[in-house]
Amino acid sequence: MAKKHKKHQHEEEMSESWLLPYADILTLLLALFIVLFASSTVDQEKLNQMSAVFNQVFDGGTGLMEQPSPMDVPRNNNSGDSNQSMAYIEDQQALSEIQDSVDEYIAVNALEKQFATELTSEGLLVTIRDSILFDLGQAEVKQEYRQIAEDISDLLVFDPPRNVVITGHTDNIPISSSIYASNWELSVMRSVNFLKILVNNNTIDPLYFSAKGYGEFKPVAPNDTEEGRAKNRRVEVLIQPRVLEDGSLNDQPQ
Repeated sequence: MAKKHKKHQHEEEMSESWLLPYADILTLLLALFIVLFASSTVDQEKLNQMSAVFNQVFDGGTGLMEQPSPMDVPRNNNSGDSNQSMAYIEDQQALSEIQDSVDEYIAVNALEKQFATELTSEGLLVTIRDSILFDLGQAEVKQEYRQIAEDISDLLVFDPPRNVVITGHTDNIPISSSIYASNWELSVMRSVNFLKILVNNNTIDPLYFSAKGYGEFKPVAPNDTEEGRAKNRRVEVLIQPRVLEDGSLNDQPQ
């Protein structure tokens, strides 16, 4: 009976010995999981944390069974910002292609002295000297140049639509007219009359178009010369981006 009891006690002691290698295997699996999880987006902070874990594993630190909680591995929160940046860059590229189309129209029709385009932080700005559109002190688009406004409207057909703002500007010479009391009224009516021709295009959604006027208060050149005043008398067509620099959308109608 004593021999049988000793044999049974020996078997019980042997049956618990598998726990030690099992705990070591789980600890190594944890280390492997950490390496695989962090391999896609490695940064200095993750490397430091991984180094600490390896030191614990291979220097006799706590194993998986004694670990109070899994190590917090920082997640990569930059994917959303990256997508927003990519959307902004793609939209800027689309605006650049629109600029190329407008520049081609200007070159084909020899309008370099009357038109200019510029990519700005607010969008693609198309500037038109008022001399090609209006008589001095008048707000009606000259009949012989209505075709230009109609051609521009074809260049403003976008899918999906973009917000487009038409802005009128004048020089600082006070207006003397029974129709317009100030340069403000003149600049606003010029932008409105130009806008009316643009949205007469059936393929344009007027909901995305607006008009405003600044009179003489936003000059681009000194008003002390005729050349400077001529530059200030202008109509601007601002084609706005769909995606702003901060990643937010700008696809709502004005």
